[in-house]
Amino acid sequence: MRTWQVIQFGEPDEMQLAEVPLPEPGEREVRVRAHAAALNFFDLLLVQGKYQSRPVFPFTAGAEAAGVIDAAGPGVAGYAAGDRVIALPSLGCFAEYVTCPTARLLRIPEGMDFETAAAMPVVYQTSWFALADRARIQPGEWLLVHAGASGVGMSAIQIGKALGARVIATASSEAKLAFCLEQGADHALSYTGGAWVEAVKQITGRGAHVIYDPVGGDVFDLSTRCIASGGRLLVIGFTSGRIPSIQTNRVLLKNIAIVGALWGNWTQQQPDYIHTAHDKLVQLWQAGRICPAVTRRYAFEELPQGLRDLGRRAAMGKSVLRMS
Repeated sequence: MRTWQVIQFGEPDEMQLAEVPLPEPGEREVRVRAHAAALNFFDLLLVQGKYQSRPVFPFTAGAEAAGVIDAAGPGVAGYAAGDRVIALPSLGCFAEYVTCPTARLLRIPEGMDFETAAAMPVVYQTSWFALADRARIQPGEWLLVHAGASGVGMSAIQIGKALGARVIATASSEAKLAFCLEQGADHALSYTGGAWVEAVKQITGRGAHVIYDPVGGDVFDLSTRCIASGGRLLVIGFTSGRIPSIQTNRVLLKNIAIVGALWGNWTQQQPDYIHTAHDKLVQLWQAGRICPAVTRRYAFEELPQGLRDLGRRAAMGKSVLRMS
């Protein structure tokens, strides 16, 4: 089979497309013939050596893929060859076949195609975890979503609306602002400069009850100026490159909560969570309340280009790698 290998940390063009033997599934593992794999910003950071984990070389990046089981290892129960599944093995999805423990498998619901299935788990489960579990957002509350045209931003807008919130999204261009409105945002604001802070105050009257921040840096700093008293500021990531800090007197004076939402770490500690969240998300998808906007599709050989496009913020919604 073919796989994209990282043999040293660097840029996407330094990855190598290699031919390797088919992997054999181990105890309670299956082998999945991948049809599609989703691209995430952390995949680029992993390739560059800028992510919190640093796998042993050579490794294959890619955290989510959708396909069909073609082999099962010893001890597998409940799954069989031919089943349509989503695999979440953390690594290895930028390959034509991937092995995955059954504990990290999700069933693809009837009527969902492979590209949509691959695009859903990481970003939608992240946003479900952040909004429903960590922030416990309530119907009628104001939700401010930064980087609304990104994969996680898109999912946060849709899930926020599904949970009854009123949503303001920020983005960096007119095209991205239009995309946010298409995903269901009630308002879309440019976060170039700082005018969005006053705009959020004017729209909400008292500030946003929940702020979803995958950007960090200056965006986090400014968010503390337009959060409502008793609000929750969700720390999702730091795509700006700067990890911010906050003076705790602001936390005290506004009675706000700074809330971490690291879905990947949580699912390692609570393995059943991915199945619970998947069931709820499938229900929302079946009801037409959420659906990933897959705006870029790359042939398997074009993976480096796909990661480059993520790095230069050229993609909106989700990008998907198509297997041959």
